[in-house]
Amino acid sequence: MELNADFSERVVVHGDETEWVKSPMPGVERRMLDRIGGEVARATTIVRYAPGSRFSAHVHDGGEEFIVLDGVFQDEHGDFPAGSYIRNPPTSSHTPGSDEGCIIFVKLWQFDPDDRTPVKIDMNKMGSIRSADRPNVSVMPLFQDDRETVQLETWDADAEIVLDTPDGAEFLVLAGAFVESGETLREQSWLRLPKGGRLNAKAGPAGAKVWVKTRHLRFVEPPKGA
Repeated sequence: MELNADFSERVVVHGDETEWVKSPMPGVERRMLDRIGGEVARATTIVRYAPGSRFSAHVHDGGEEFIVLDGVFQDEHGDFPAGSYIRNPPTSSHTPGSDEGCIIFVKLWQFDPDDRTPVKIDMNKMGSIRSADRPNVSVMPLFQDDRETVQLETWDADAEIVLDTPDGAEFLVLAGAFVESGETLREQSWLRLPKGGRLNAKAGPAGAKVWVKTRHLRFVEPPKGA
């Protein structure tokens, strides 16, 4: 399966306009944002767990990165409430589920194969710092290595946000809204800009909280076996 698989194009998907698709596990549904592959896929997805649903135990050969958007995600490593940012590196394993139900934004098969760094951050308990070179932006660093930079950005109300993306970028609205290229992106809207792109955005009257990943689209490959 290929969905939004041309990484030279700008892509916007509004989560609240995208239908839920059943997964192989009962009670687990998905909104697919981009995908290269079948059940083993390089994929970006919004996933909904019904109360009491579980996935089978599995190993993340290509790594897993996710944000809990609503509810509480659970596995044998802990309970992760909305606002949690998690990176499970290649070779890690778990049995995910949710007693009360949850929604997560998840990216699979997009890690450096040699990455072994787990990350568990409760963004509700972290502070942001004012950007020194980007007016009206505050930044909460989440992860950085030679391949990518990941952070939570808070954009002031009505702020004009300009960002060059020489190696591509992704943006997920966690709260508030912004306008980019004439489109209004709101909570759970996802934007992917290609290499050599530029973000020209204006935050809404309540500002915006936006998960931002940059520098990573140099490394777009389908997973082995896809």
